[in-house]
Amino acid sequence: MPPKKAVQEKKPLLGRPGNNLKIGIVGVPNVGKSSFFNLLSNTDNGIIANYPYATIDSEEARVPVPDSRFDWLCETYKPASRVPAFLTCIDIAGLTAGASTGAGLGNAFLSHVRAVDGIFQVTRAFDDAEVTHVEGDVNPIRDMEIIQTELRLKDIEWVQKALENLKKTSRSLGNTSLADKAKKEEIATVEKVLKCISEDNKDVRKGDWNGKEIEVINGLQLLTAKPVTYLVNLSEKDFIRKKNKWLPKIKAWIDEHNPGDNLIPFSVAFEERLSRMSPEEKEEEQKKLGVTSALPKITTAGYASLDLIRYFTCGPDEVRAWTIRKGTKAPQAAGVIHSDFEKKFVCGEIMAYEDLHEHGSEAAVKAAGKLRQQGKPYEMQDGDIAYWKAGA
Repeated sequence: MPPKKAVQEKKPLLGRPGNNLKIGIVGVPNVGKSSFFNLLSNTDNGIIANYPYATIDSEEARVPVPDSRFDWLCETYKPASRVPAFLTCIDIAGLTAGASTGAGLGNAFLSHVRAVDGIFQVTRAFDDAEVTHVEGDVNPIRDMEIIQTELRLKDIEWVQKALENLKKTSRSLGNTSLADKAKKEEIATVEKVLKCISEDNKDVRKGDWNGKEIEVINGLQLLTAKPVTYLVNLSEKDFIRKKNKWLPKIKAWIDEHNPGDNLIPFSVAFEERLSRMSPEEKEEEQKKLGVTSALPKITTAGYASLDLIRYFTCGPDEVRAWTIRKGTKAPQAAGVIHSDFEKKFVCGEIMAYEDLHEHGSEAAVKAAGKLRQQGKPYEMQDGDIAYWKAGA
């Protein structure tokens, strides 16, 4: 008999479970955070725009995520209603050095960061005598270090408290019961987290964790466990010429301290100028300058950083993108539409977007044997097109 294939452990994702995840815009004061938020929350990102924007309040907005697949599906089905995927963004007040000990709006700032699932970290790399810098001069490396230090210090404080409480409640441990063993493993994980952030000087998201450890970490809701996308706000001139003295230094800093994190240069000044133009003028201006708005790229990067994917439901009434986490199984994906679909799940009729795009119609996909019936174990793939069957 051939040897059995080793079953690879599937790690849970770092972060809060669920599909309704939020990304917070973070930075020191006067780097362009709120201007960026205003631009992001009012853009249509160039996609078909006959759907309502959902600005929840002055500090929270749902931003449509650009997707050429969604555009093509809308052109193909010509539905009455079109609903793209959204990224929920939160504008968070500026952070200053000492925030972890309550300086400035420190406590409010850190509680707002704790409430989001990912971070857009905006840093300023432009000089402007009319826009003062809270630290006196422009130095994006220093600003990035301030934020990383403050988030890490707060995590150290929280982890030390969690460890203290765990040890208090486990003083009587000593026997070999499963509960005692689990408690000891939890203490060992929290000690490992503390070492990661206080001795190794690494953010939690850069640690090497197994599945059980990730479950413990997720319960701690740590600031440095959240994914970060670095956004560098340039002058319009530097953005157009794709050159700035700080960019190589910023990239080197990220590579050293948080390797693998995304870096996206953009320009609030350029985006603000584009925002005042008609769609035709905007297109002409971007063509003339040889650069395009960075907002679609930023939105897409933020969505991906949260491990979000989308599947589609299509028909003449509506084409809609449904947001789910990577690794979501079919019943839970159906439950995003309605909880009854999950409870009474029978199966899903699923085709890949690529197959529909290649064959041109659902009938042709079916004829090619590419429309599949999938049951409860099926893990959804980004771009799946699904029709759910549920019991009465």
